Amino acid sequence: MSTRASRRVALITLGCARNEVDSEELAARLATQGWQLVDEAADADAVLVNTCGFVDAAKKDSIDALLAADDLRDQEGVSGPRAVVAVGCMAERYGSELASSLPEADAVLGFDAYPRIGQHLDAVLAGAEVPTHRPRDRRRLLPITPVDRPAAAVHVPGHGDRGERGGNLALASVERRRLTAGPVAALKISSGCDRRCAFCAIPSFRGSHVSRPPQDVLAEAEWLAGEGVRELVLVSENSTSYGKDLGDLRALETLLPQLAAVPGIIRVRTVYLQPAELRPSLVEVLLTTPGLAPYLDLSFQHASPDVLRRMRRFGGAEHFLDLLRRARALCPDLGARSNVIVGFPGETAADVDILAEFLVEAELDAVGVFGYSDEEGTEAVGLPGKLDVEEIEHRRVRITDLVEQLTADRATSRVGDRVQVLVEEVTDGLAHGCAGHQQPEVDGACVVRLPGPPRQDPVRVGDLVEVRVVATEGVDLIAEFEAVVDRAPRDAVTKT
Repeated sequence: MSTRASRRVALITLGCARNEVDSEELAARLATQGWQLVDEAADADAVLVNTCGFVDAAKKDSIDALLAADDLRDQEGVSGPRAVVAVGCMAERYGSELASSLPEADAVLGFDAYPRIGQHLDAVLAGAEVPTHRPRDRRRLLPITPVDRPAAAVHVPGHGDRGERGGNLALASVERRRLTAGPVAALKISSGCDRRCAFCAIPSFRGSHVSRPPQDVLAEAEWLAGEGVRELVLVSENSTSYGKDLGDLRALETLLPQLAAVPGIIRVRTVYLQPAELRPSLVEVLLTTPGLAPYLDLSFQHASPDVLRRMRRFGGAEHFLDLLRRARALCPDLGARSNVIVGFPGETAADVDILAEFLVEAELDAVGVFGYSDEEGTEAVGLPGKLDVEEIEHRRVRITDLVEQLTADRATSRVGDRVQVLVEEVTDGLAHGCAGHQQPEVDGACVVRLPGPPRQDPVRVGDLVEVRVVATEGVDLIAEFEAVVDRAPRDAVTKT
């Protein structure tokens, strides 16, 4: 039996920025339910692992994290946690299957358990049997018609107490506690997705698209600014669908300038954009509104029209290049990134050539390259024309090598440019951060050489500075400091 004060919990987060937001909601709920948050799993009575269920590598990382937390119980000289509990996407997606294959986890809880997470951990510590989550298609929990969804009392992770207030949109709330320091934070604007991409299982366990009410998003943005945040990264499964369930297809176009005007916020970045839903008026708002990052995160997935149709997606190289041309006409210093999948069933060598030619012409700043793998429950599992693993890997390596060269060349093309960098760290006469065309922790970054002795650095964390790019290292930029554009408030520095 532990001799420490009970009800100490450590949170371990795997996966994307959306999961990080969910963990911060869990942290706030645990704090209000009497739990003390600690940084180290070895110091906790309970360890909560927020798992990722996206691809095989992410699932493995989640399982490894659960096993590592369990191993602490057997280490000599370490009292270790008395409970290891799985939550998050992998727990929601597999539930009882995960529990039976991983007995090291004392409980496997789904999203519906989040509002009473503290009570569930209490029960586990008390030796009570906590029912294992039974997976179900979360799309069926909400009405098919989007505008009927706000009234549904369904818990949506990262949306605060939406489910508990029965869809009452008149109440703005913040249910969040920051777990990491720094001037950049993710802000969830919606969850779920109504698209039916043949390769993607996410809608089945994240559910149909649900937008957060604008007043909730703005309230959380103001709260984050009060916590020292200077850049908001707006996250979702599909940001371009924001507002369709609120009865306003242009809700995002209204919300973005309001977020950019929040005192203390100097940059707003929107990610997870679907090209098929990116209407011209939204592109114009994204790229001409002061305070919004000159940046588009576009989910292309491929460039061959034939492959995209089999993926249940739209567009192709010609359409995507036209979109990029129109965007750069509005914002010449645009930063653009995307992800692509190679080896999808039926993909031919000619399709890969189309993708390669598109990437050369697109001049993207960052590209994630993934080899196709079957995801259970998706349409693609049953498609003909499967490629063997070796061929998929060959194509992945080919496109990855091409992308590394193209993105390095793209970075080199910025030498001589002046860009604005949000400072995230200052050390030894150098400032580290990201320019407007770089998504933090996803794309490249900037290293800024500061003038004067290291102990007299002219900038601090949270400052927005103008710099001149003088060199590159791969996709990263090396720059010389020129001026402070916007100084971080003095009280914000203590929170980073």
